[in-house]
Amino acid sequence: GHTHAIYRYGLQDLLPDAITLLHGPGCPVCILPMGRLDDGLMLAERHGLTFTAFGDMMRVPGVHGSPLEHQARGLDVRMVYSPLDALKLAREHPELDVLFFAIGFETTSPSTALTLMQARAEGIRNFSVMSNHVVLFPALQALLDGPDCQIDAFIGPGHVSTVVGCAPYTFIADEYERPVVVSGFEPLDLLQSITMILHQLNTGEARVENQYARAVTWDGNRAAQRAMDDVFVLRPHFEWRGMGSIPYSAHGLAPAYALWDAEVKYNAPAVQVAEPDGACCGSVLTGVMAPSTCSLFGLTCTPEQPVGALMVSSEGACAAHYQYAHRIEDIDILV
Repeated sequence: GHTHAIYRYGLQDLLPDAITLLHGPGCPVCILPMGRLDDGLMLAERHGLTFTAFGDMMRVPGVHGSPLEHQARGLDVRMVYSPLDALKLAREHPELDVLFFAIGFETTSPSTALTLMQARAEGIRNFSVMSNHVVLFPALQALLDGPDCQIDAFIGPGHVSTVVGCAPYTFIADEYERPVVVSGFEPLDLLQSITMILHQLNTGEARVENQYARAVTWDGNRAAQRAMDDVFVLRPHFEWRGMGSIPYSAHGLAPAYALWDAEVKYNAPAVQVAEPDGACCGSVLTGVMAPSTCSLFGLTCTPEQPVGALMVSSEGACAAHYQYAHRIEDIDILV
């Protein structure tokens, strides 16, 4: 949302040349490695499952095509607007085995958790979840520890912060001495957040501030956090597109939900897939390069024929860059 607002309203053009806005790994479709999607589609093919997922997953390319391409070849693929839609499908059609391919940061994790709690309470066994929910803060730490880190400050994501609050960002200010401002998504929200960051930098401060106070609290949504704690456990390792394996950066299902865990129930193959030749998704995700500097951008990789997930998703940096203008060009702020 931040990235699209920046491109749509030309906010970078309003800022001094010394300020560069970098798109970070905030798009859940974009950070998902191709192998995870291939795992889910392979499970559906092998076991005759009904594959359900959010709309922005439908055109994401896997090695053997996107979910929509698999649908065209006969696989039962259905778009849903929430995990509860997938559970409803399983409830109303006991002859189907429904797989929900769950993605998202802490923003969408609670809805998956509550759906699994409902499935368990009702004893609906023809429903399972392949969890690809990721956790924000280990990824931010990996960025800060990276050799190419050029980030002087962070604009914190508003949607995730409605769930987790502002408190978890304090390690960035305390340990890495970078300012963090949690921001809303309107142009004035972003400009005010940048002003707050510049004030901290000019005064030599590094702390967490909340610009998005109309929606975000310091401690977040405790009920949503409790649901996640009940249903999920942290995975020791999880691969992020372009960032490699990051320890404890994703949610798997707790043992109490093994009957609804597609990876346990159907023995997921754990496919490892290399990125397409020439694609620079990882470098764009980590702010090392701008979308338009990728050799595939706008040529072989377009929204109509995407090569990488950053061009597919409505939240992707490449899609925003392509749609609104080929803009962007030494305080760097990760969005």
